[in-house]
Amino acid sequence: MFRRAGMLLLFWLGAGAILLHAQDFKLFDRDIQVHGFVSQGYIYTGGNNWLTMDTNSGSAAYTDMGLNMSSPITDKLHVGAQVYDRNLGQLGQYHPQLDWAFADYRFTSWFGVRGGKVKTVLGLYNDTQDLDFLHTFALLPQSIYPTDIRDVTIAHLGADIYGDILLKNNLGTLSYTAYAGHRSDSIYDGYTLLEQSQGVDLKSQGGLQYGVDLRWKTPLKGLLVGVSRINQDITATGSSTNPVDPTGPLVPFTSNSNAVWTNQFYGQYVKGKLRLDSEYRRFFTNFGSGSGNTNDVRGWYVSGAYRIIKKLEVGSYYSHYTIESVYYGPIALEVPSQTDTSLPQNHIYDKVITARLNINRFWNVKVEGHFMNGYGVSTYPDGFYPQLNPQGFQNTTDALVIKTSFHF
Repeated sequence: MFRRAGMLLLFWLGAGAILLHAQDFKLFDRDIQVHGFVSQGYIYTGGNNWLTMDTNSGSAAYTDMGLNMSSPITDKLHVGAQVYDRNLGQLGQYHPQLDWAFADYRFTSWFGVRGGKVKTVLGLYNDTQDLDFLHTFALLPQSIYPTDIRDVTIAHLGADIYGDILLKNNLGTLSYTAYAGHRSDSIYDGYTLLEQSQGVDLKSQGGLQYGVDLRWKTPLKGLLVGVSRINQDITATGSSTNPVDPTGPLVPFTSNSNAVWTNQFYGQYVKGKLRLDSEYRRFFTNFGSGSGNTNDVRGWYVSGAYRIIKKLEVGSYYSHYTIESVYYGPIALEVPSQTDTSLPQNHIYDKVITARLNINRFWNVKVEGHFMNGYGVSTYPDGFYPQLNPQGFQNTTDALVIKTSFHF
């Protein structure tokens, strides 16, 4: 595994060195832009193992990379695609995927369409999670952007309509995106790993999703506020332990959602070298017919970042995550509900400090400290897994994250 990761890293660094001087070329008289990135991280924790790695011993099993190409076919028509690969502990495992690939036609400033595998616009950063060089932090706030299920949220197979509307009386600009498509989860993400800890072998999970995002660039320079909403109709298939015969063979199942939705509210203020962000997300699921469970996940954060000098930026955030799991029907006789979010198994409170150093315009290094209370083990991936912590969980976890990224 380490040999393969090393070879991939050397390949991408070599490819980047070549492409730094040849990012653009022509094909059939059309400009083609090529960009890529590779990141390598190291995490050491005191407390619990985190993000599917043996972080108590220190782990460098944290690599991701991508290569994208885009081209303006006409003044109004653009196309692009990105291939992405990662290995984060037991997630990804170097299985490359088509991250996004779409065609975008802008009829006018207030109306455009795009279709294909399209990035999902949700909150401030969901559609830019792959652009690490844009972010101060090594890890975005996990209460809103869980690394475990990046593949689930970043894109959908479908179509968007979007546009920017200039409001009268100098009231700013309203940007909208509305979309419908299909969500298809990777079998190498956190859902699969979490279900394994509960005796479930998850084979597939996905379905219809549709939503809208509205964001307002207010008359106050630098202030942006917005709201997002997603509705989903999800089907999961796999096999699970037979409650009548727990030691027998696994039993196939198909589970359909009764309700899956997300509400997200966000704001950002930028002035000079200072940037302030805040977001709130509520994610609700209801699975099962006659017997099942609901999950009510609520997360929010506040963050600030300040560029001290051209090459050095510092930042901090507080991330607050809680989950309530309620079981109903016959399964409720076997599995107790968890509704007390003050318990460590139902929350994660994360205090974070970060320093980012830009070595040059293509290369940066981030050093980040996390001070977490709680471990939030339930039915939603949030970084902590029973099989990675067989001795049980401690109530607090401190983490050192070092991440270096190269992009071109």
